[in-house]
Amino acid sequence: MTFETFKAWQCIGCGRIDGPQNCIGVCHDRKVELVYASELQASLARIASLRDESAALHAFVRQLAGITPRDGQWEQSFRSMQERAKAILGRRAENMRQATSETTTAPTPAGETRAREA
Repeated sequence: MTFETFKAWQCIGCGRIDGPQNCIGVCHDRKVELVYASELQASLARIASLRDESAALHAFVRQLAGITPRDGQWEQSFRSMQERAKAILGRRAENMRQATSETTTAPTPAGETRAREA
């Protein structure tokens, strides 16, 4: 999924954002809500990860619900399903560690400085 972005200038003091445009004489300032493209992309990546995790868990539960072990084989089936559940949870833990490391650099609050790109 891609989104259209535009280059703009942000004041390092008050946070005002200006985008260079040719004025046709009918301009009016209005409040808008914006997000940084990098934060949007990080959120979209996290959503994709959560969708993958949800699909894996759904498949696991569907398999668990449909299994009928043969006589005397319930323990082997249980151990197999337990190993699969551990693998799914292990991937989730790894994804959570990655997400946590990505958010350790917290977004810059309004009023603090951000680098100005040309």
